[in-house]
Amino acid sequence: MTSYLIATLVLVVIATLSGLALNLQWGLGGLVNFGLFGFYMLGAYACSLLEMQGVPPLTAMLLALLLTAAASALVSLISVRLSEDYLAIVTLGFAESLRLFISYEEWLTRGTLGIPNIVRPFADLVPTAWRDLFFLGFCLVWLALVFVVLQRLARSPFGRLLRATREDAGVAEALGKNVLWVRARSFALGGAILGIAGSLHAFYYTYIDPTQFTTILTAYAFMAVILGGRGSHAGVLVAGFTVILLLEGSRMLAGVIPWLDGAQLAAIRLSLVGVLLLAMLIFKPNGLLPEYRLGPRSQGTSP
Repeated sequence: MTSYLIATLVLVVIATLSGLALNLQWGLGGLVNFGLFGFYMLGAYACSLLEMQGVPPLTAMLLALLLTAAASALVSLISVRLSEDYLAIVTLGFAESLRLFISYEEWLTRGTLGIPNIVRPFADLVPTAWRDLFFLGFCLVWLALVFVVLQRLARSPFGRLLRATREDAGVAEALGKNVLWVRARSFALGGAILGIAGSLHAFYYTYIDPTQFTTILTAYAFMAVILGGRGSHAGVLVAGFTVILLLEGSRMLAGVIPWLDGAQLAAIRLSLVGVLLLAMLIFKPNGLLPEYRLGPRSQGTSP
């Protein structure tokens, strides 16, 4: 039971990191990223391939972070003049193209055979019995670091500029702001977080192949942002834990309701998430924790 709980929490942390990345790009910056799973996959493969070449795991993770950030910035620069709908299509096309490249270019990625024997950071320093718990702590440290950075960014001048470009990029440009640079930075920062999440995915499973990276990863991230509140990092943190714990915890229904087969159980689990989303959209359309906004200072009244 303890091992199952640790495994579930690791998946929750990784999915929440993806939600935070999307919240930065879409929630604050207004840039729709339907290809989130592609950048996530790029981080996982970059980290694993570097490790195969003898790069230490932690160094490989940091290099994968930088590579994913650079790729994200490049995609945003190529498609920056596109509207939201077309930008979403471009990011989805990038992700699918990357998945096909990884699947068929066996000389580089081993194709559908996948990459085995991925070593976790500090694995040699931790007793075998404690490795999963230590890795959970490692993931939580990354989540805490990313959350603190994003919270500070949201309240910084750059965070306010992100919201301004999201609401009306034309007005921001008229005020002399470089919208292209702002969007590229936000996409790159989101890509860096996805690089972290993808690397943690590879470390956790110790084996990756293209079938692990599908659009469901993007769907989970969007659910976390919608439930938590678009633009609210604290909301995404709460919603990420809620959604994934609901999805993973509902697997135990098989023991409570033994007459359900696998297909019926999967349908019930997805239905629960759907009902939760509908209820949230009806009763709390701004999310669990609405976006932080600066309001006018209260005016004191003279006696």
